[in-house]
Amino acid sequence: MLYVCFYLFITPQREISTEEIALISYVVFFTLALVIMFVLFFVMFQKRKNKMMLDNIKQQQEFDEELVKSQQEIQEETLKHVGRELHDNVGQLLVVATMQLNAVAKVAKEDVKSKINNASEALKETLTEVRALSKSLNSDVIFNLGFNATVKNEINRLNKMGLVTSVLDITGDKISFENKKDELILFRILQEFFSNTLKYAEAEHLNVSIDYQLDVLTISVEDDGNGFDMGTAEKGSGLINMEKRAELINAKFNLESQLEKGTKLSLVYPYRVI
Repeated sequence: MLYVCFYLFITPQREISTEEIALISYVVFFTLALVIMFVLFFVMFQKRKNKMMLDNIKQQQEFDEELVKSQQEIQEETLKHVGRELHDNVGQLLVVATMQLNAVAKVAKEDVKSKINNASEALKETLTEVRALSKSLNSDVIFNLGFNATVKNEINRLNKMGLVTSVLDITGDKISFENKKDELILFRILQEFFSNTLKYAEAEHLNVSIDYQLDVLTISVEDDGNGFDMGTAEKGSGLINMEKRAELINAKFNLESQLEKGTKLSLVYPYRVI
């Protein structure tokens, strides 16, 4: 192309022949064709490169989701087994112990009967607690009870422990989950928050709000405990598990906390079908 321009510049006075015009046209056409081919090749290369990158990202996301699902399934099977053991084995042992104490109370002297009765009552309360705990661990029981009843059971269990005063507020018309596994995932998120409140927050009050709206279910959980600095605190396995579980069901997850001002969890779950 430069050669053609230079040739035209140094021969301004002479008439250009047909052959020269053809040669110039050929050079221009060839140069343009090379440029177009280069541009097309570059564009196709970039598209292919971007597609490969997107495919890799998608594959990694799918792998991460499958990994999280596998971990959740393993955890649920473990919790289910523990729940059954608590209900069937530990529960039965407590029942037998209570019956034996009652039998002893019938033949015991009056001065020790009150102590035996107190021990029997303590065993009965323990049995009630074990059965409530087994319900919260066993996913089959959760599916049968439903989301609302399961959360109520957990709130009652927390109140019986006497470590925190828990309040549950449910508003809106209940909508049955088409995908039952989502109920379980949401409950596990709440259960993780409850556990962290008991272990670390030193809270006096725990408030849970469940609001059934037309398109989404909004859940808010708040304690008045110690709180923590969101900027400096490291994410533990509990917080990571809550976030990953929320991602699995496309729920918006937001956790806020301030030192000496407690911690608040907000979940917005869009109803979905299988």
